[in-house]
Amino acid sequence: MALMQTLTLKQARIEFSLAIAELILYAHSIQYDLALAEGMDRRTEKDPTSDHMKGSLHDIGLAQDLDLYIDGVYQTTPESHARLGEWWKQYGSEHGLRLAWGGDFTTKDANHYSLSWGGKS
Repeated sequence: MALMQTLTLKQARIEFSLAIAELILYAHSIQYDLALAEGMDRRTEKDPTSDHMKGSLHDIGLAQDLDLYIDGVYQTTPESHARLGEWWKQYGSEHGLRLAWGGDFTTKDANHYSLSWGGKS
């Protein structure tokens, strides 16, 4: 079990990457398809006020946006991601990781999955 307060950034990135892999496998097991969202340029163009810039969790390798498809249909709502978001937080709890899901944010970001670091989620 990884303890967040003792992890270096490198270790946190490794733990986060393993958690994302597990989330993708879980999604596959329930007949959901996940794909890594396209790179930084696409996100920044979509939302110029986005936090996806230098120093963000995305930038340091502790956040990933995931495209969700259910029955082949692209999903964007918090409701469609909710099952994955709940699994993600439970996985974090079980592994001593402060995992955050964007569906819980004040401004919903349903396809955002991250490991909290430096006061950011």
